[in-house]
Amino acid sequence: MSNVVGRIREAFRGGDQRVDPDVLLARLEAVRRFLAAADGRLPASRLVPAHTLVERAGTRLTLSRDHTVVALAGATGSGKSSLFNALARLDLSPVGVRRPTTGVAHACVWGPQEGAARLLDWIGVLPRHRFVRESALDADDEAALHGLVLLDLPDFDSVQWSHRLEVDRLLGLVDLVVWVVDPQKYADRVIHTNYLGEFHRHRDVTLVVLNQADRLPSAELPRVVADLRRLLDDDGLDGVPLLATTATDPDGIVELRAALERTVAERQAALRRLAGDVETVVAGLDELVGPDRPAAGPDEATAGELTRALAGAAGVPAVTEAVREAYRHRAVASTGWPLVRGWRRLRPDPLRRLHLSGAPVEVTDPAESLVGATSVPDPTAAQRSALGLAIRAVADRAAAELPAGWPAAVTEAARSRLADLPDALDRAVAATDLGLGRRPLWWRFVGVVQWLVTLAALGGLAWLLLGYVLRALGLPDPEPPMVGVVPLPTLLLLGGLLAGLLLSALTRPIVRWAAGRARRRAEQRLAAAVAAVGDEYVLAPVRGVLADYAVAREALRDAARR
Repeated sequence: MSNVVGRIREAFRGGDQRVDPDVLLARLEAVRRFLAAADGRLPASRLVPAHTLVERAGTRLTLSRDHTVVALAGATGSGKSSLFNALARLDLSPVGVRRPTTGVAHACVWGPQEGAARLLDWIGVLPRHRFVRESALDADDEAALHGLVLLDLPDFDSVQWSHRLEVDRLLGLVDLVVWVVDPQKYADRVIHTNYLGEFHRHRDVTLVVLNQADRLPSAELPRVVADLRRLLDDDGLDGVPLLATTATDPDGIVELRAALERTVAERQAALRRLAGDVETVVAGLDELVGPDRPAAGPDEATAGELTRALAGAAGVPAVTEAVREAYRHRAVASTGWPLVRGWRRLRPDPLRRLHLSGAPVEVTDPAESLVGATSVPDPTAAQRSALGLAIRAVADRAAAELPAGWPAAVTEAARSRLADLPDALDRAVAATDLGLGRRPLWWRFVGVVQWLVTLAALGGLAWLLLGYVLRALGLPDPEPPMVGVVPLPTLLLLGGLLAGLLLSALTRPIVRWAAGRARRRAEQRLAAAVAAVGDEYVLAPVRGVLADYAVAREALRDAARR
């Protein structure tokens, strides 16, 4: 017996590597962090295994830690039901030659059902298919299996598809799987391709038995076992225990019983199974993260292209041209000859035609303040196309270093608020201080001078008219003062008119220069406003995806650490 146990210990080489529950919980928490960052970013179908793992692991760890669930899985005719009855030493699972023999899972619990009942409820074994072996009522050697929950699964090659689905479901829930093969079908491609080959990351919780070994001649048994060992190695299950069993002879299951006793005593199978599940899930998600950290966001050149496209869509060129014209309009109205200012005011203000005042908008509460809509022309088809290309360029350059799955998320994020952009741009333009809220001091100075020279001209004209009336009435006309050879009234009239015209001519180039300067200042402020809109509506969502990717990448790295 000691030699048998020694071979079992050597075969279970992974058993000496205990799984630290705290490390396992940390890895599961890392998978949860990955899902929190990746949900909504990656296709849901790619995250199903991770979600299933988190849910299944959370449930399994809250259920009984004192029980180990072991499943006997095999094809029709492999004798797993006979092996189940032999291990239980009771006739529990139906044995026959019809196909399929086992249609539902049967369970045998060693020891009290306390804790095992909830575990079997979760696994989905009906109460009428559960059996109990109380160690106090059996032989002393049954006590070594106290805590074992042994399942006899349906045949995975059943002609009934529901049986195969049930097998696949149960294989994802048990702690350890004992694959039962027989000498006739041990090399069947189905079991190796669809099942054993998929369990290469669960080698620590996998055991293979060649059942019905008594049907082979003594000389043939080592050759069949060696061939099965070769097939298992090809499946990636090198080192997995391989035992020869015979259900009809109690001595034929000694090694298998010893392996189950050791598994039950260690209380590590559930942890090893979950650790293998984590490795499987992490391996499946590994292609969703890259080796290097991507850029924190789009570069300045890309952001500049986006700002220019947004400015075009927001009508910034039309607004800045209106600012230049409005400056000239208002400057001439303030500094021009007072006698023609009224005519100037009859012309519409270019900014007000766009429903823009050019003054800063008072915002006391951004959440409640309302900014009136403008009459800025709608963007042309070319401008809309340029904006779409700029947004696509932002997404493409931001996602250039990302692995498959994430570029689509970046593109979706960049376009996620595209429908809100027109209103946001219009509000930004309407709320921007265009620098025309106050009249410059020099306007006032020139305006005062214009009024003075105009009043002088009007005074001279009134003086001349008064002399004319006095002469017409035959009244004495006092001699007006002379300035050189020119009468003062005439000098006031002509001088005032000429001074007003000259002052208007002198201020005109100054007005043009100042209007250009006002246009450039407004262009800078509007560019900053639309850049802020682009940052909020395009760049921020993209940076959010990149931040989630960084979190997901670090979380998956933590989940991969053992």
